[in-house]
Amino acid sequence: MKTIREILLSNRAWSLEMRERKPDYFTQQTAGQRPEVLWIGCSDSRVSPEQITQTRPGEMFIHRNTANLIHSADENLLADLQSAIDDFQVPHIVLCGHYGCGGIAASLEGCATGPMHSWLSGVRAVEEAHHAELAAIDGADERVNRLVELNVRDQLIRLGRLEIVRRAFARGQELTLHGWVYDLRDGIITELLEIGSGDELDDVLLPDNVISIANGSAASKAPDTQ
Repeated sequence: MKTIREILLSNRAWSLEMRERKPDYFTQQTAGQRPEVLWIGCSDSRVSPEQITQTRPGEMFIHRNTANLIHSADENLLADLQSAIDDFQVPHIVLCGHYGCGGIAASLEGCATGPMHSWLSGVRAVEEAHHAELAAIDGADERVNRLVELNVRDQLIRLGRLEIVRRAFARGQELTLHGWVYDLRDGIITELLEIGSGDELDDVLLPDNVISIANGSAASKAPDTQ
């Protein structure tokens, strides 16, 4: 792990390299941004949206929080949505969870306290809604990972019900909501579902046992949730 001083030195080395490779690189950066994707993902330090998608600066507007939750009173999220939809008119919003999510595991284990406990109320709501399915899963890691998938589905529906998204759909703005899950074990993103302006949200379904479909036997070796 780099020290704070090493991080700053690395930044200076990167800046010098970019200016040597492309003298107008930073001039172009200051000209503004026109992202085509709003990424809503988890804060987990192992999941870097730009790295796992090989996206260049300016191509993706990013919002991250623990367990990639949609809270209708989260003004940080709502402000980012407003910028992405109204100002940048992004045609795609990706909500991406990841297997082995520590927030999801903490909710299942009931070990979250303080602000984290309050924040994870969104996960507990998903867990309650799908209690029977989750209770039927024997392995703890498999249960976490299925809840990760169910959480992506339910949060995407919550996103589709937000007023700012509904207004964009109503006025015919090009916009599609995508639910994805990232696998720490192999670096692969799997598409779970998508929602467009004509979809009935209550009818949006998630495929059964996506983990086994996407990764075969990999479901039995869930990543560390710490």
